[in-house]
Amino acid sequence: MDNYILTGKESLGIEFGSTRIKAVLIDENCNPIATGSFDWENKLENGIWTYHTDEIWSGLQAAYESLNYNTEEKFGTKIKNLSSIGFSAMMHGYLPFDKDDNLLVPFRTWRNTITAQAAKKLSELFHFNIPQRWSIAHLYQAILNGESHIDDITYFTTLAGYVHWKLSGEKVVGIGEASGMFPIDSDTCNYDADMLSKFSQLDEVKARPWNIENILPKVLVAGENAGFLTEEGAKLLDPSGLLNAGALMCPPEGDAGTGMVATNSIAVRTGNISAGTSIFSMVVLESPLKNVYEEIDIVTTPTGKNVAMVHCNNCCTDLDYWFNLFIEFSKLSGSKLSKPQIYDLLYNTALDGDSDCGGLVSFNYFSGEPVTKVESGRPLFMRSENSRFNLANFIRTQIYSTMATLKLGMEILENEQVKIDCLTGHGGLFKTPVVGQKLMAGAMNSPISVMETAGEGGAWGIALLASYMQNKKEKESLQEFLNQTIFDGQAGSKIEPVKEDVEGFEKFMKRYMAGLSIEHAAVDMFKN
Repeated sequence: MDNYILTGKESLGIEFGSTRIKAVLIDENCNPIATGSFDWENKLENGIWTYHTDEIWSGLQAAYESLNYNTEEKFGTKIKNLSSIGFSAMMHGYLPFDKDDNLLVPFRTWRNTITAQAAKKLSELFHFNIPQRWSIAHLYQAILNGESHIDDITYFTTLAGYVHWKLSGEKVVGIGEASGMFPIDSDTCNYDADMLSKFSQLDEVKARPWNIENILPKVLVAGENAGFLTEEGAKLLDPSGLLNAGALMCPPEGDAGTGMVATNSIAVRTGNISAGTSIFSMVVLESPLKNVYEEIDIVTTPTGKNVAMVHCNNCCTDLDYWFNLFIEFSKLSGSKLSKPQIYDLLYNTALDGDSDCGGLVSFNYFSGEPVTKVESGRPLFMRSENSRFNLANFIRTQIYSTMATLKLGMEILENEQVKIDCLTGHGGLFKTPVVGQKLMAGAMNSPISVMETAGEGGAWGIALLASYMQNKKEKESLQEFLNQTIFDGQAGSKIEPVKEDVEGFEKFMKRYMAGLSIEHAAVDMFKN
């Protein structure tokens, strides 16, 4: 790529993850040619997990500036023109606006577990699981709470929808993102009309001056034109003024959808596991589930196919806090080891641990965990006097803890006889070769694949969606585009589950489930 010259035909993907905003620039053949990023972290303020709007924009600009630094370093020039752009972000959440486009309350992210009453009532009303994270649960809970801003709402959206709106002027979201706001009818590729009607008929909703259909974003599917980068949007993205307006913009998507695209998991009977700040699996369904489950979200692919999503609020955050202790010690000892080297050393140590972690158990609940009905974050590590407490078992326990709640949801799909041909892993847990992949295979009792090109993650996934919208052939489906243009001949690795790991994780899960009562007691003991 050293001799590559920017032509203006490149596509840009930017994803707002929970801890990092990442930008990926791809060429006409969808190869990543430059990247940029900006680290950020959500805050717990007044009991609400949030990001400030000024952080959203300063973080976006910093990630784009980082990308531009990389392009100038590699190609001798910054970006002036783009063919297409896509934005994605962590799904769900709540951003309501008034008629003057003012944000009415601070952004409420997916991480919040404050909508239990609304989620329960709506699930019963719809006969469809509405998780606490979903945008409609946040809206309805605000109504039930009698919040003063409710009557002033003229529009509400997600983080991806918000950024897209401000850069294009279009109030739209991709169908995968929309499916985490309100239930979707896959036949119409729009919000479920019957459920919209049921919601509108609720007495407390009828009293509002707005109609739910009019304040939701418009739903678009992959490949549809979602607007153009405006002059104002170009300056918002690149305050230097170098970037020209006019780039096509694809429908904004959630990190679930971009993960499916980045792992080529949008076909029926395929699935992926994303493991970062949160952990979730996505399995594309052949047919609807027989029952409704609190642990299972029904969302869609970016093309509108039904997906069973097992979403757990907690994954690597608590593990990272433990690993930071080792990083601190490394610095105190005068070690020259880098952070990635320390992570690799610790991850690989886990492979030397007992398959059942030697009697140790950990709960990684940095925030509440709806899957196990734990309302607040209380990270907890436990052992008995007889436990085999050594470094290898300790690290293996921390990794197992990231997978435990996911296992509970995947067991439901197994009992529903959902067929899965392959599961593809991506995200931070899989950065160290083999370790996360091997332990996940044992935990899920399923082969786990990791693809080399998925290293750029969701930012690459949304860049692919932007490129698909711009470069697709007539009547070419997204699946055809991915199979023939992106993943044809793609190298990857697959690890089969090992009997010892499967049995060891089962023993760990028995200990984990028995310890849940202690976790609940910790919530009660440490009240904020």
